[in-house]
Amino acid sequence: MIRLIAALALALAGAGLASAQTTLRVGDQKGNARAVMEAAGLLNDVPYKIEWKEFPAAAPLLEALSAGAIETGLVGDAPFTFAAASGAPVKAIAAIRQTREGLAILVPESSAIKTFADLRGKKIATGRGSIGHQLILAALEKNGWSAGDVQIAFLAPSDAKIAYTQGSVDAWSTWEPYVSQEEVLFKSRRIITSEGLTPGLSFQVARSDAIRDKRTELNDFIRRLTAARAWSLNNIDSYAATWGKWMNIPTSVPQNWLSRAKIRIAPIDDGVVADEQGTIDLYFRWGLIKQKLVAAEIVDRSFADAIGKAGF
Repeated sequence: MIRLIAALALALAGAGLASAQTTLRVGDQKGNARAVMEAAGLLNDVPYKIEWKEFPAAAPLLEALSAGAIETGLVGDAPFTFAAASGAPVKAIAAIRQTREGLAILVPESSAIKTFADLRGKKIATGRGSIGHQLILAALEKNGWSAGDVQIAFLAPSDAKIAYTQGSVDAWSTWEPYVSQEEVLFKSRRIITSEGLTPGLSFQVARSDAIRDKRTELNDFIRRLTAARAWSLNNIDSYAATWGKWMNIPTSVPQNWLSRAKIRIAPIDDGVVADEQGTIDLYFRWGLIKQKLVAAEIVDRSFADAIGKAGF
């Protein structure tokens, strides 16, 4: 794997892919992509400038992308669906696959709630249209419950954290690294994960005009990110240390997250399209989006070669 990273770095450095003056504006969530690429040594020779912008969740990232403040970024399938349905000029160009243990509904250590059934009538914090919202709806559907069987408090992660800590809500439906942060530092319990409920899918997305005008840079960025994710599977300690430094959070938190997540980059293929269509259908059934989108029309398969050339 080390030889693969070195070979890729040399190939990219000598390829003359883009002018050093070109800038790719990249949205990141909690240091996710930047930390793994830095830890893998794949930000040392980028032949264009990467302008990183940090976001606490997918919703503000997608708002920035819609406004043209960034050109690409990492988001979950649920908020991506929400944005696409609203007419945002965005397409998924690569998929991020991982285990489903890090998307969960949390309760405090001292809570009497033990199972999802105990949440009937209770208040759950999450972001509107987020993967946490997606998990709640999927769990309601699986259990034959209606929307009124739980109370959903739509809050940004920082506000959800405060409400959860103060006991203003009974549970928090959230994602990594928030799940691991609560588990490791505050002994919260996961009463349900997305296993068997949602596809656990995220996307690297890009503006349509960036796909047209900065394809060279996007191809290069995807190749580097794919190689970095492959490297991270066997170098969790190094990645966790870099991420912890970036976020000023104890290394035990990313260790918990990354050791079980097994994050990898995958091309947009038939399986990814089918999973995204499932998310679209879920949101349409629950009235979160007004028109039923066609998944194949909001993805771009043309970056598969970039992923393949990174060693997959």
